[in-house]
This record gives sequence, structure tokens and C-alpha cells, in this order.
Amino acid sequence: MNNRMIAYVIGRSLLAEALLLLVPLLAAALYGEALSPYLIPMALLLALGALMTVRKPKNTSFYARDGLAIAALVWIFMSAFGALPFVLSGDIPHYIDAFFETVSGFTTTGATILTAVEPLTRAGLLWRSFTHWVGGMGVLVFVMALLPMSDGHGMHMLRAEMPGPTASKLVSRMSDTAKILYVIYFVMTVILIVLLLLGGMPLFDTLIHAFGTAGTGGFSCRNISVGAYDNLYFEIVIGVFMLLFGINFNLYYFLLIRRFRDVFRSEEMWAYVGIVTASTLAIAVNISQMYGGFATGLRHAFFQVSTIITTTGYASTDFNTWPAFSKTILVLLMFIGGCAGSTAGGMKVARVVMWTKSSYHDMRKMIHPNAVTTVRFEGKPLGEKNVHGVYLYMTVYMLVFAVSCLLLSLDGMDLVTTFTSVTTCFNNVGPGLEVVGPMGNFSSYSAWAKALLSFDMLAGRLELFPMLLLFAPSIWKKRKVSAGRV
Repeated sequence: MNNRMIAYVIGRSLLAEALLLLVPLLAAALYGEALSPYLIPMALLLALGALMTVRKPKNTSFYARDGLAIAALVWIFMSAFGALPFVLSGDIPHYIDAFFETVSGFTTTGATILTAVEPLTRAGLLWRSFTHWVGGMGVLVFVMALLPMSDGHGMHMLRAEMPGPTASKLVSRMSDTAKILYVIYFVMTVILIVLLLLGGMPLFDTLIHAFGTAGTGGFSCRNISVGAYDNLYFEIVIGVFMLLFGINFNLYYFLLIRRFRDVFRSEEMWAYVGIVTASTLAIAVNISQMYGGFATGLRHAFFQVSTIITTTGYASTDFNTWPAFSKTILVLLMFIGGCAGSTAGGMKVARVVMWTKSSYHDMRKMIHPNAVTTVRFEGKPLGEKNVHGVYLYMTVYMLVFAVSCLLLSLDGMDLVTTFTSVTTCFNNVGPGLEVVGPMGNFSSYSAWAKALLSFDMLAGRLELFPMLLLFAPSIWKKRKVSAGRV
């Protein structure tokens, strides 16, 4: 384990976070609010970051486990420092609450401990939602785009942070891949901002909801979320863009370089579209009587399906009051999530499709043991390593989920609240059911329960293993053999 190199990369990440705080600092200056809640953390981040990066380590060897450790530690450190502005400004006086809110922001979960968001300072609201935008594409991807690192280092970190079964480079250099991803991300966000402004949404509200939509996070500046506007145009624009940000960003790059065939042959994308379509129609039929007709039911079904499968967490209505059939569909969508390589959370459509195909293949082998068949995904045969990786992820996922539910049940909440609290935090969705429904919050939980759910949010966003491996003593041991990278 190259501890000095890990500290060096963490230091660069803290310097990047200091620059990020310029956004709420500018907002505080424009709205005549206190500047110290942002200047003090900036000074701490600059001092600590400079101390950790003043001298680059002589040994820059970088291994897979270093990348896993960095991914987990960077997200923890950035959340820990990112919580300070909320405490210093008085927006969220208790640190554990501020930490939960910041983790929820960076992991694009959107779960909140706030009973009301409108009393917050403008700068606090902007920082809260801006963490969505940064975390959506990935904190380390942002750092790499801003402060390029060597290609080998970048690939290890990308694999640890990027959502989905696999991570790949778009171009030869990892730093260039990070820049391409952020340019696409930025342009799509700007287009969304323009469309919301054209619909008449105030500029500040537009920025808040654009950051939340792009990062598929879901923090709003209104207590009842997007439902406060009761505007069909906003619901359509935000709903469509949530779905767009839930698609693998590699496909947008392929569109730009005119590789249209690769886009339209994407098995994951078509599965994603199919799930959204089928879920929307099923829920619309089920709730149509509640809203006086199929058209209104379709409107609410489309928005809620879009916000849940992309794990954004906005709400245009209280789906906690929907029939059990519709709520069950939404809970299932929480687990599926968006596409690999997108800003969405959940298991990812690619992994679910691969898991389903592999399971079907194994059952066929039981019936026809001598048959020679292969599992194919995206037009290519799935290797044994890929299938094993999916099975391993699903196994660990279910174990961590079960343990989290068991531990959280000690806090005394009802079963539905407990189950959906873990579901929504682990899959980075935001709202659950009952107490933590779309019009509820997580304030009723104790401090240790909020810490547990914060761990679940980080574990879910980082695909489990980086956070879990922090607890493995072997990961911190120095390698005896220096040759060969993992």
C-alpha cells in the first residue's frame, strides 16, 4: 500500500473541493449572507491540501487496492469537510445531520434530515444542490479533469468510482476521457437550464433543479419538491432529462463521433427504455382513478417512474398514497436504477440484464448439460470473469443490505420505513415510503442510524467494495513485491 501516494491524491482532491466552495461563496456575496461559513472551510482545505501535496512522493507506484482506498477516503474526506458550511452557517446546526446531508448530496441520493428546506440560506441551498452536480459524474472524475494524473493512476480510480460492471476509456488518455465526460455533462446541464428558464422558472430555482436533475440527486429548494410548481412543462422537461442523465454517457460520445450503430445496438439502453415504458403504463392504469382519468395518471406515473429509476428522488405528487401495486413497482425500480456509466444509482440495468441472462443460461444447462451455449451481452460473449463479477456483486449487495436492515431495525421504526430507508439510501434514490416518503424525511432517526445510512449511501455510490475494503486489515499492509501492478 503506497500510503504517501494515497495522501497525495487525497490532498489534490481537497484542493479541488476548496475551489468548489467558490460557488456558494459567490452566492453568499450576491445575497448579502455571511461569507465565513465558506471561507473557513476553504482555508482549512487549502492548508491541508497544500500540506499533503507540497512534495510529490518518489514512489508513485499505484495498485488496484490503492485506487479502491482512494475512492473511499476521498468521498469520506470531501463529505466531512463539505458538511462544515452547513454547521457554521446554522443551516444544519448538528454535525452528524450536516454530514448525512452532505453525503446524500455528493452521492446524489437526495435523502434529507431537513423538515423544511425553504428557510435555509440561499448559499446553503446552492451548495447543497451543487454537491449533486459534482458527485453525479464522480468526485474523482472531476479531480482528474481539473488536475490530470498519470494514466495508470486514473484508470485504477475510475474503476473504483464509475458506476456499473465495467469501466472503460473513451480515448487513449484517462484525463482526456474525464474532460470529455465533463464537457458532455456540462453542455447537457446548460441545455436543461435554458429550457427551464424558457418555461418561466426563476434563475435560482432553475440552477437548484438543474444540478439535482443532472446529478440525478433530487434536492430541491421547495418543501414539496417539483410538485410546488404544478407545471406540466417543468415535469416533462425534468422528467425527460432525468432519463437522459440515466443513460450511459459513452453513448453520447458515440453520437458525437457518429458511431450511431453502437448507440442503437445498446442492449442496456433498450432494456432501460423498455422498463421505463412498461412501468409507466402499468402505474398509470393503476392510479388513473385517483386522478380522475388516464391522462393525469400517465403524467404522474411518467414523472415518478423517471425520478425513481434514475434514483433522482424528485416528486410531483405524494406516491406514498398510491395503491400497493404502484408502490411495489417503484420499490423494484429503486433496486434496478439507471444505466452503467450514467449519473444514476441502483444496481444498474446492465448488471440486472447480465444477471438475468446468466441465471437463465445456468438453468438451461441444468436441463441440457451437454449443450454448448454462451451468454451474450451488447453483442459480445460474456466471459467467466464478468459473470463471476456480477454474481459476486449481487451476493455482497444482498448481504450488506440485509445487515443494514437488521441494524437499522434497532432504531424502532416500522418495517416499511426501515426497509425502504435502507433501499433508498443504499441505491442512492432519496425518498422511501411511510415516514421517509416523498413528503417525509430522515430526521426521526438517531445519530448512529444516520451514520449507518451515510455509510450505505457511500457504499452504494461506490459499488460496495471500496467502502468495505477499508475494513480489511490486509489492504493497509505494504507489498513485499514491488513488481507488477494489480
